Amino acid sequence: MPQELTAHGLTVDELAARAGVTVRTIRFYSTRGLLPPPEIGPRRVGRYGQEHLSRLALIEELRHQGMTLAAIERYLRRLPEDLSAQDLAMHRALVASWAPDGAEEATREQLERRAGRPLEESDIDRLAAMNVAVRTEDPDVFRVDPPLLHLGVRLLDVPVGLETLLAARSVVLEHTREAARELSRLFRDEVWEPYREREEDPDQVETVRVLSAHMQPLVVQALVTAFQRSMREELRDSFPEE
Repeated sequence: MPQELTAHGLTVDELAARAGVTVRTIRFYSTRGLLPPPEIGPRRVGRYGQEHLSRLALIEELRHQGMTLAAIERYLRRLPEDLSAQDLAMHRALVASWAPDGAEEATREQLERRAGRPLEESDIDRLAAMNVAVRTEDPDVFRVDPPLLHLGVRLLDVPVGLETLLAARSVVLEHTREAARELSRLFRDEVWEPYREREEDPDQVETVRVLSAHMQPLVVQALVTAFQRSMREELRDSFPEE
């Protein structure tokens, strides 16, 4: 995690650059109560932390999904007040789970501005291993996954080798694809096939589409919750004393 964020926080200009929005947008969200007030530091300068950055990313994702400000306000009010930056990032990932591919192209300068730090080649290698920033044919242009960028940057300072990241990614991809394959089979056999056989229903395709749209967020939440619980149990079994 960038040292200046943990020690001193971000100014409103730095927060805007990291989040990819304007200062005016941040102030507007603050007046609507969507963002908590900053901590006031020396010289009466407001300082924003990681929670502000994660909450701002969640707000932008909700707007991207077409929610009105009133709906976003209701959504945020239902969240616990003590959510950490990691919890907010998880909410954003869940919101974005079924959106179209949101990868964006960014130059090295834009990527570093969003990351809030200079990036060495080794940093780019680690971000690429996490599928956060992928190199293109142009060495100065990258395909960036905005929902993952902030989490990926925070992992740059974690002492985990590139080989470990690649191995972890392979494990995650292998098992999530298997889970997706089995869930798709269940949906096809138990939902799609029965509707398809009802020839008298002219709206069967639309009905299944709507049903799928309602099921998808629930499936993602179930997968995330099951993984978190399994990980806690595995860590508890592997490191009982700690």
